[in-house]
Amino acid sequence: MPFYHTLGQIPQKRHTVYKKTDGGIYYEQLFGTLGFSGMSSLLYHTHRPTMVKEVGTPYSVEPKIAFEKTLKSYSLKTFSVPAQDDFLESRTPLLVNNDVLIGVAAPRKSMTDYFYKNTDADEMLFIHKGTGTLRTLLGNIPFEFGDYLIIPRGMIYQIEFNTEDNRILYLESYHPIYTPKRYRNHFGQLLEHSPFCERDIKRPLTLDTYDKKGDFLIKIKKQGLMYPYIYASHPFDVIGWDGYNYPYGFSIHNFEPITGRVHQPPPVHQTFETDAFVVCSFCPRLYDYHPLSIPAPYNHSNIDSDEMLYYVEGEFMSRNDVEQGLISLHPAGIPHGPHPGATERSIGQKETKELAVMVDTFKPLKITEDAMKIANMNYFKSWNE
Repeated sequence: MPFYHTLGQIPQKRHTVYKKTDGGIYYEQLFGTLGFSGMSSLLYHTHRPTMVKEVGTPYSVEPKIAFEKTLKSYSLKTFSVPAQDDFLESRTPLLVNNDVLIGVAAPRKSMTDYFYKNTDADEMLFIHKGTGTLRTLLGNIPFEFGDYLIIPRGMIYQIEFNTEDNRILYLESYHPIYTPKRYRNHFGQLLEHSPFCERDIKRPLTLDTYDKKGDFLIKIKKQGLMYPYIYASHPFDVIGWDGYNYPYGFSIHNFEPITGRVHQPPPVHQTFETDAFVVCSFCPRLYDYHPLSIPAPYNHSNIDSDEMLYYVEGEFMSRNDVEQGLISLHPAGIPHGPHPGATERSIGQKETKELAVMVDTFKPLKITEDAMKIANMNYFKSWNE
C-alpha cells in the first residue's frame, strides 16, 4: 500500500540495537520489494527468522491446461467446485497465463496445522461466502462477505474461518497489485475523485506475538512447486514493525460507483491494477440520467484483453441466466455485449443491485482442465435471438 503504517513495538532508530527486557535483542528483518528500492516494511523478530530445520520433498501444484489457446467464450459454474477441508487443497485454478492465475476455493476448515507463503505472487482473495480472520506475521485482519484481501508476496499467513460454508475467488499475480495510479497524487494519497479512500482500507490492527520454539511447518510456493519447510521458531514472533509493505483488506461494499448522464465504460469501476491486468468492482448504483440513455452496456470488442467476470449476487442487467459464482470468459478479438432483450429491458430503469468482480488481462488466458469440468460449452451461442 502506498501509505505508512506501524504496529507493535519498534525502536526509535532503525538498524540499531533493540534490547529485550531479559537482556537479549530483537532481530531485524527488511521485508522489501524491487531489491532495496520498492515498498518495504521493517520487522522485529523475537527469534532469528532464518532457523530452518528441515526442507521436505517439493510437490507440483502447477495447473493442468486443457487449452493453451482459445477464441471461444465460456461460462463456468464455480459453485459446482466441491468443498474440501484444507484451504490449499480446495484452491482450484481455472484461468491462467504468465501474469496471473485465477481460481476459486471452497475450504471448510481453518488453517491450524501449517502456515503458507507464496514467494512468487501477490494474492488477492475475494470473500464471496464466509467470515473469519486473516492472520499474518504483521497482524490480523477480520474479513466478511465482500472483502478483498490483498496479501503481498512472501507474506506468511494462516486463515481462520468462523463457518464451514466458505467461497473465495482468488488471484495469484506475478506483478504487484496496487491501487490505480490515476486515483493517487504523486505522494501516494488517494485523491478526491477516487471511488474509495484510506478510511476504507482494513489494515492490520492487532498483532499476536508468539515466543515459541519447536517444529513449525510452512508450505512455501515457488515456481509451481510447494516446498514443506520446518522452522525452529513460530513464524508469528514479530514484536513490532513499520513501513509500506503489508496485507490489507477492502470491502467491495465501500466502493463508491462513478455514474454519468450516459453509460460509463468499465474503467470507472477499476479497483486494483497491475502492469498485466486490472480488477474492477461492479456495485449497486444509479443508472445514467440522460433522458434517452441506455443503461445496458454497448456492444464492444476486447481487441487487446481477455475479460473475466465473476458474478457475486443480484441481477446482472446485461446477462441472462446468471447465478451466484458464475464466471464468464470473453476472449480478446470477439465482440460481446448484452444478451438478447437486455438492452430493451434496461431502458427506463433507474438503478441496479448487481455485484460482480471483473478481471481484464492484457495477455490471453489459458483454460485449465478443472475449468472444463464446470464449463457451459454452448455459452458462445447465447447471443443468438
